[in-house]
Amino acid sequence: MPDETLPETNFPATEGDAPPTVENTPDPFAVLQSLQRENGELKDRLLRTLAEMENLRRRTEKEVADAKLYGVSSFARDMLSFADNLRRAVDNIPDDLRKSADSAVKTLTSGLEVIERDFIGRLARHGVKKLEPLGGKFDPNLHEALYEVPDETVPNGTVVKVVEDGYTIGERVLRPAKVGISRAGAKTS
Repeated sequence: MPDETLPETNFPATEGDAPPTVENTPDPFAVLQSLQRENGELKDRLLRTLAEMENLRRRTEKEVADAKLYGVSSFARDMLSFADNLRRAVDNIPDDLRKSADSAVKTLTSGLEVIERDFIGRLARHGVKKLEPLGGKFDPNLHEALYEVPDETVPNGTVVKVVEDGYTIGERVLRPAKVGISRAGAKTS
């Protein structure tokens, strides 16, 4: 077998180059440990950045959903007075006039009731729901107490009268229900 030798390469020597010696050769274990440490730090930074991006994505999705749901709050609050006025119009038609009235008054009354139901239904499709507090326990987060009524037939703090309907939009109160609540009457001996 012929002697195969590698061709000799002559690179120009630069000033300051010294032939490799044991003294100026870096310790391969130290280099490896340094690279492993740097790799761990980079991996940690990458994982933290990915976690921050995921949190940002979730927060942004929630903000967009909230904006869609609660963006119409001001408009919906203004429209509640329209619903109240429709209810007042229907309630102010005397019962004797409803019963003995000609077909025009009956048609007007039923038309107002249909409009009111339709309007409340449209609000509900956009997340606005009417509170039904009558007979329930008073909740200061949902109700505004206007007065107390002495009544021993129901537990103390029960809603016995609804003066103005309350509404929610999503999980928030759009307008609290204005109510009268029961108060335990005078104690009998």
